[in-house]
Amino acid sequence: MDNPCYKCGNVVEEGKVFCPHCGAPQIRVILPEAAQPVLAGEGAALQDHAEGVHVLPSDSAGALPGEMVHDLKPCILAAAIAIGLTLVGLNPFAAALAAGWLAVTFSRRRTLAPALKRGTGARLGAITGLLIFGASTVFETVAVALLHKGAELRSQVLDRVQQVAQRYPGPEVQPFVDFVKTPEGFAFVMAGSVVFGLVAFIALGAVGGWMSAWFLGRNQRP
Repeated sequence: MDNPCYKCGNVVEEGKVFCPHCGAPQIRVILPEAAQPVLAGEGAALQDHAEGVHVLPSDSAGALPGEMVHDLKPCILAAAIAIGLTLVGLNPFAAALAAGWLAVTFSRRRTLAPALKRGTGARLGAITGLLIFGASTVFETVAVALLHKGAELRSQVLDRVQQVAQRYPGPEVQPFVDFVKTPEGFAFVMAGSVVFGLVAFIALGAVGGWMSAWFLGRNQRP
């Protein structure tokens, strides 16, 4: 197909590289239109949208989850009541069991939920037991440090060990009693007591919370 020369307007046969009249080249390169600039903010938004990335506000990273806050408030209240009961003479382990029950009760009242799952109740109770153990440990440590009751505490521990040895006599008991009287043995017994107390408070609190969730949920059934 013949085309007119873009320079002189004369007809040029198809396939001719130059115009036979003016010598103008007939091969032209058409450049694509320049891409419109994209703003940095729009580009980032498009990239996030394409990759499925949801950008959170800057202050949300350090925010405490609402569920944790709702869990801690009833647990703190139940732990405070349990510590108060121990101060008036209640056994600490019984107080931990009761605190787990109270934590579930308080949590239901706050959320107005008809019932809680037994796993959730055990978790609330375990948190409460951990709070009781932490507060009791801090109080005892401060009392020993400020009131200088280290010697008295050591004497009480040795008396309890001696009572156990008298209750369960045996050839292997007396060497253990002698070991406890040494500084290393006393430190070993105290560390074991701390670990035992931690496990016991968490376990009893979890049992109390589990029982409370089971009992209250049972009452909600038609």
